[in-house]
Amino acid sequence: MKGKFLQLVVVAGVILVVLYMIGQTLDSTPRVIQTAGESSGAIGEASAGNANVVPWDYRIAEREVGDLIGGDMVLLPDNELLPNDNNYATGDAIWVLEHMNATMRLTGEGRNQVTLSEWKMIKSYNSKEAAEEDLANLKVLVDTEVDLVGVYKTENAGETRQFAVVTLPSGHDIKQPIDPERYESLKSQQSVEVQLEEVHDYENYDMAMAKFRGWAE
Repeated sequence: MKGKFLQLVVVAGVILVVLYMIGQTLDSTPRVIQTAGESSGAIGEASAGNANVVPWDYRIAEREVGDLIGGDMVLLPDNELLPNDNNYATGDAIWVLEHMNATMRLTGEGRNQVTLSEWKMIKSYNSKEAAEEDLANLKVLVDTEVDLVGVYKTENAGETRQFAVVTLPSGHDIKQPIDPERYESLKSQQSVEVQLEEVHDYENYDMAMAKFRGWAE
């Protein structure tokens, strides 16, 4: 009798251990954190409610060095601070590379909502030519083939307009007005040659935003 009692105690203990291990396994289910804006090469497709921050544009501007504050300089006329990496002096005329981001959000209706940031200075140069060398690497024109979603016409007050819709490498669709001749040539096609401007991120060159710049002839 005593032996059977001990066996029951052992079996009960094993059952408790198994149940505990199962409970631990269920409680430690991995949690997946989704982040917006992650991409490789081109922008990933945004899901409704999420946003992607992408490089949008660059420009070169001339500035004058004002006050020097520690290792920084105040640039006129907007009194913006930038590191004085090239040891400029007050009164020097320099060139700066400025950068603009875009926040792209896919709405519940499936439309792209774009919010542009303010211009931000990222680097200074002794000459305009040196700045243009960097700019040429960050904004690149390419001719490529993209999917043609289709063409269509609209009519209003007796006036007819034609449009083409194409899918860019970033995954979003854009529409462009076209003339009647191009409408006729595209309406039976599934792809089309276009010219794109690839705007690369200055911190992560592999991330780029493709912008439509025209039809490749």
